[in-house]
Amino acid sequence: MLLRHAVFPLVAGALVALALARPVQAQRAWNDSVSRALVERATERRARQLADSGLVDYAASAHGYVTFLAQVGEGFLLPPKIVKADELQMEVYWRAPNLSKQWIVGRRDTLLLPTDINYHRDHLGIIQNNFPEIIRLGDGDEVRDVAHPLSPSGLATYEFQLSDSLRFEIPGRTIDVYEVKIRPRDDRASAAVGAIYIAKDDGQVVRMAFSFTRAALKDKQLEDVSIVLENSLIEGRFWLPYRQEIEIRRTGSWMDFPARGIIRGRWEIRDYQVNSGNTVAQGPGPEISLAPPERRARHTWGAASILETLPDDVRLATDDDVRQVQEEARALVRAQALQRTRTTLPSVRSFSDVVRVTRAEGLAVGGGLRRRLGGGVDVGVLGRFGFGDHEAKGTLSLGWERADGASLRLRAFREYRDAGDEPETSRVRNTIAAQEFGSDYTQPFDTRGVTASVHLGRHAGLLWRLDGGYEWQESVDVAARPSRGRYEPTIDALAGRGPRAVLAVERPNAPWLGGSELRLRGEVRAGVLRTYRDDRLGAQETATINDEPGRMFRAFVLAEWLRPAGRTAVLARVTAGAARAQGPVPAQERIYAGGPVSGPGYDYAAFAGTTLSTQHLEWRFPVPFIPIRLGRWGRIPGQAKIVPFIHGVAVSTESDGSSGGWFPSVGLGGIALFDLLRVDVARGLKGGRWTLSLDVSRDFWPIL
Repeated sequence: MLLRHAVFPLVAGALVALALARPVQAQRAWNDSVSRALVERATERRARQLADSGLVDYAASAHGYVTFLAQVGEGFLLPPKIVKADELQMEVYWRAPNLSKQWIVGRRDTLLLPTDINYHRDHLGIIQNNFPEIIRLGDGDEVRDVAHPLSPSGLATYEFQLSDSLRFEIPGRTIDVYEVKIRPRDDRASAAVGAIYIAKDDGQVVRMAFSFTRAALKDKQLEDVSIVLENSLIEGRFWLPYRQEIEIRRTGSWMDFPARGIIRGRWEIRDYQVNSGNTVAQGPGPEISLAPPERRARHTWGAASILETLPDDVRLATDDDVRQVQEEARALVRAQALQRTRTTLPSVRSFSDVVRVTRAEGLAVGGGLRRRLGGGVDVGVLGRFGFGDHEAKGTLSLGWERADGASLRLRAFREYRDAGDEPETSRVRNTIAAQEFGSDYTQPFDTRGVTASVHLGRHAGLLWRLDGGYEWQESVDVAARPSRGRYEPTIDALAGRGPRAVLAVERPNAPWLGGSELRLRGEVRAGVLRTYRDDRLGAQETATINDEPGRMFRAFVLAEWLRPAGRTAVLARVTAGAARAQGPVPAQERIYAGGPVSGPGYDYAAFAGTTLSTQHLEWRFPVPFIPIRLGRWGRIPGQAKIVPFIHGVAVSTESDGSSGGWFPSVGLGGIALFDLLRVDVARGLKGGRWTLSLDVSRDFWPIL
């Protein structure tokens, strides 16, 4: 998004009107005579504009941010976390025919997670003249040798479609702009995909917004590259760079691990001086370089830190403009042209899929493979073997995914499922605690069956998923011994079989009202569980077969709200769940609470009921901390956070006589080491005790 603290009134009016403008011309066929004539005119205008426009030179200032963000977890539901942010101030010089120089007169950065990332030089500057005839990015390591749509080679490479005619008002003038969609004739070729906006009266390029085909991306780890370039009218004559955005996304392929790195550049260019006679652009050396020391010494920053000026939307997975570019690219070419080539990869969903320890399995090791077949289709297998229970578990899946995120997946599985709705600890911490101290914070029960999952993609900011299948469920036994202490018994899950359907919706953590962030998750589950004989029971305890349907219904919701307030922040989290059944609710369908997240100050799973809710409120205050240098990985910030909190659990009184009521607790937490580590001390005020919890940030739990 554009930097709101410095906006040209001229362009502000133009962009608002452009966003609200109505189409005044019907969409035409690809490469029809009108579309071709328009782009040929624009190409000719672009080729001679520098010589004919009277523009000899210009100087301008550019202010921008280059940020590196990381996103982890299956489906990338959580927003990316800023790892490093650079703020740059540039002096930009240009001179005919096509000489340019960009001086970095100010640069400062902040490190929020350890990294040794180095940017390509061209990531630290702006794009002048809407690219030359051949588009290159990342010094040619990311995108190379892509024909510019408005070039002689581009006319032979692309197809064009006059899509809309947009009209917007600026003071004293009305400008008509044509939107022309572009796509390659051969979507297997190295090419751009998107749209260009051309001024109707003089054929000048007002805006470009495009992505690239798979063949154009030279780095195999690249997921996509999106670019938005906007020009402004300077002195009523010259369309020159005004606002630019670039987003480069990479996803990891080691073990097919769900991790994404994002480089995002945001620039605003202003304070133009046209035909002033400067000759800086003719100087020797690279196009983008540090300004002379005496010039850099004169620059001062207005705010105390980068984070105080960083635009709010830079924390999003992607902003609206870039998302529109990505969606437009998917609509214009086959999804295969934007996807990676087929390959076979090792595949796990988290580190704990490789090795873990629980009381039901003991030490368990596993792994998997996934094969991309092309056309969005893949097949995968994931397996694990427990050395305590001597049982194999695994999943065989066949999936199809569209470029917009909608997907269908068929699975045949046998797995130990956790009856809890929210994890109490990371699985790595749970493995260590289970092995060494007999503290296993999971509620496992055995499931096997077949299921079909439909992911509907993102609609109105929500992600929807529908599952349906047939399952067999039964309890599991404690099958291991810890180094010291002892394990608690597993839940007495009801053995049964039957159909099952789940409707889940999630709003990933994203900006909301008043600068706050909101995360929502909800799940509705319905099914039938017919009880059957459990062969592990003794002859006197054998369950009677009952084919009468045991209908069940279960719902759970979570809402988490974070509101920054200066250097402090307030976080509130609420959960609520209810379960109903034809007869007693099976243990695996009950709602559980108790532990570091759902019930600090109380034992794990101390509360279980058919109706249960939790409430949590905490305040986060910064305090000084000891900075620690990590060599090339940066330095741990000299700041930590103190987190006092209050918590409550409300559980219903059960028909079997189990007591209900309200169970409050209070505690004090600390967050340090790049916000990666959190320690909590809590006390349950109604039959509770003192508890201590040490774990990594919850943002990383899905991958641990």
